[in-house]
Amino acid sequence: MRSLAVLLALALAAQGQAQSIVSSAAPERVAVTVYRNPDRGLEPMNLQWLGGYALVSETRHVRLPAGTSELRFEGVTSGIVPQSAIVTGLGEAVLEKNRDARLLSPGALLDAHLGERLRLRRTSRATGAVREQDAVVRATADGVVLQTAEGFEALRCTGLAETALERQVPADLSAKPTLSVRIRSPRPIERDVTLSYITNNFDWQADYIAELSDAGDRIALFAWMTLANSDQTGLADAETNAVAGKLNRQRVWVEPGEAKPIQITCWPQGTTSDIPIEQPLPISLASAEDIVLTAQRMATPPPPAPPAAPERDSGVIAEEERLGDVRLYRIPIAVTVAAKSQKQVALLKQPAVKIENLLRLRAYEGQIDTPLERVLVTRNRTAEGLGLPLPAGKVALFGRRDGRRILIGEGRIDDHTIGEKVEIPVATATGVRARQVPFASKDGGGFLLTLTNDLAREQTVEIELPLSAKSAGGKLVKRDGWMLWRAAVPANGTAELRWRTR
Repeated sequence: MRSLAVLLALALAAQGQAQSIVSSAAPERVAVTVYRNPDRGLEPMNLQWLGGYALVSETRHVRLPAGTSELRFEGVTSGIVPQSAIVTGLGEAVLEKNRDARLLSPGALLDAHLGERLRLRRTSRATGAVREQDAVVRATADGVVLQTAEGFEALRCTGLAETALERQVPADLSAKPTLSVRIRSPRPIERDVTLSYITNNFDWQADYIAELSDAGDRIALFAWMTLANSDQTGLADAETNAVAGKLNRQRVWVEPGEAKPIQITCWPQGTTSDIPIEQPLPISLASAEDIVLTAQRMATPPPPAPPAAPERDSGVIAEEERLGDVRLYRIPIAVTVAAKSQKQVALLKQPAVKIENLLRLRAYEGQIDTPLERVLVTRNRTAEGLGLPLPAGKVALFGRRDGRRILIGEGRIDDHTIGEKVEIPVATATGVRARQVPFASKDGGGFLLTLTNDLAREQTVEIELPLSAKSAGGKLVKRDGWMLWRAAVPANGTAELRWRTR
């Protein structure tokens, strides 16, 4: 009796210490701050390979029993960096945290039932008769091996339509990426907790649209904030921010969640023609009349659908704030950053930015025959119609002809703070060309540079020459490590410069 009492006490103690599993299916509130890929520069984003990252903060309401329990945060991003995760609101009750990489899939479900019974349903292709029986999963590594009352066999190798039915999904398998924490508390807990973590698979950039005035001295500048999410998890109705600037960060590679398929391996490995006629075909659990050989022609799969256009919301404009050495852009409304998609929100709107519309060429010694590059130049100051931080992005420049908008060119803009000089190369001006040929003279000769303009308007041109360059007529000034010749080329006219380096 004493031994029985001891065993009963140990069993009750073990039952009291059993770890319960509590799942939080989704957050009640989400906030996300997206950081740009610091190594991408001005290259466009590739939705299939985003190098930026985000800081996600989720608020969830949980109820935990007394004792030790496992709290599972389902629906986190698949790119979560587990070591960055912080759970607040539970105090010192948190013992450990784990990223559960096993996702619910046919293969993972069979692995979880290794050595356990399930129901096996077979349907005769000839008669449609359905039969169910118990089977035990004995192996899943190289094909699925089942044991039934009749013996051992491989799944889906009898020639019948077979389905494995499992009564329930194990608690440690989830259809969504999951982060779990182990909790120990002397009393039940019911409260809001916050889960914060860094995740890969995000990025953002600015996309500018500029419209050139008829006089060519101003642009109306508008910018979209393009947020990209290549993760399988979307963030619905999130408080969204974006940070501009280059932060130092060591990228952490995160293994994607494991979604294992079922591997089918049948025996014998040969074909039926390899078996002598007098030898019966090995059949497990089915009579010969239940086996029907069928064949299907593989249809050519349709081409993949084109990527969806970015979702846009121009009803609000992001609010800019200073955050240390970087800039924070806060979107004043909740934004849904869906999985595998892009989202665009209005970033800025400057209706009248003063610009200088000029052409530029960096010349060298030797013969030249080339068009010039068109560049828009301004200062990031209030006096010029700007005076706000400009994050890096691409620029599409439009003009108007007969009341219709036309594309003039595309360029890029780097990060610029207030007061900096802003230069936006947008197009190649084929109507203005530079031609350079050598010439000889008593003092050793040099090069004759001729600019021709077949446009109907005077063009301002800047030619950058080596620092050792000297002119035989035009005035040269030193700027940014180059000698600069600035000329006004009249409509349907020319301008010339003779220069040398010795």
